Amino acid sequence: MPVDPSTLSTFDRVGYFLSNAILRGVIGGACLLPYRWRVPMIGRLISTLSPLIGWSKRISDNLRLARPDLSEAEIKALCRSVPDNAGRTVIEIYSGQDFIDRGVQAPIRGDGLKALEEARDAGRPVILITAHFGNYDAARAKLFSLGFELGGLYRRMANPYFNDHYVSKIKQLGEPLFEQGRRGMTQMVRYLRRGGIIAIVADLHVHGGEELTFFGQPAVTSVLNAELALKYNAVIIPIYAIRQPNGLDFEVVMNAPIPHSDPITMTQALNDDLEALVRDHMDQWFWIHRRWKPWFHKGLQPKAEVTQD
Repeated sequence: MPVDPSTLSTFDRVGYFLSNAILRGVIGGACLLPYRWRVPMIGRLISTLSPLIGWSKRISDNLRLARPDLSEAEIKALCRSVPDNAGRTVIEIYSGQDFIDRGVQAPIRGDGLKALEEARDAGRPVILITAHFGNYDAARAKLFSLGFELGGLYRRMANPYFNDHYVSKIKQLGEPLFEQGRRGMTQMVRYLRRGGIIAIVADLHVHGGEELTFFGQPAVTSVLNAELALKYNAVIIPIYAIRQPNGLDFEVVMNAPIPHSDPITMTQALNDDLEALVRDHMDQWFWIHRRWKPWFHKGLQPKAEVTQD
């Protein structure tokens, strides 16, 4: 939720200011290094810090719930590799043109690209659905390089000082951008209605959503994107940027459009599409998020005891 610095207590304001200064210092120092060193260095740093900031436990809990078939060795390996990908993603966003060049050079495949081209030529709205996987901003950079104009919906950072810097960086990849909230949603819908292309990250738990499934477990999911697609006759296309084995490059995948039916069926199809991709690249999805809440809804039990949010 957006935070106005003027409404904060002195203690909170100082805390946010100091954390912003530290983060900006680390990022600024890393950006002095060559790109090929900078990205893996920050990946390793975040992976090392993961147990201290609680990410490793959350990753482990999620994996035990969603993938009870995994061995302890596999879970431990993912507790290292998932934060590494997250760290790489963060520093890539702050790497400006170096990162944009990687996205531009990425090969692109999938039936969704042809569908996107046809919709653009016909002036038909398009909703691109992506996830916290690989680095989704590489896909944005690729599409901009191909001449597509697309708007993006972003979530404001809790730290108001860091947020301004963050927004300035994601704007380098392309605009327009719409901040999540009533005003941003209104602007985004207007853009869509005019035949625009919008990109939305849609793999988080959303209060007030529908209880669908993800990895066979109840996962509350927003159906708003499917509702918008039906209301404005928009093509809805899954898109992802898969990190390549060298850890620096990407392949952009655009899967076939989701057929129009009803919001629940369409949204479940999006969940299933992402799940299939994640199963092939387990280390690239952000298992850090609290995707399944609450843990024990309807008697749901993970493989080992976990702490409920």
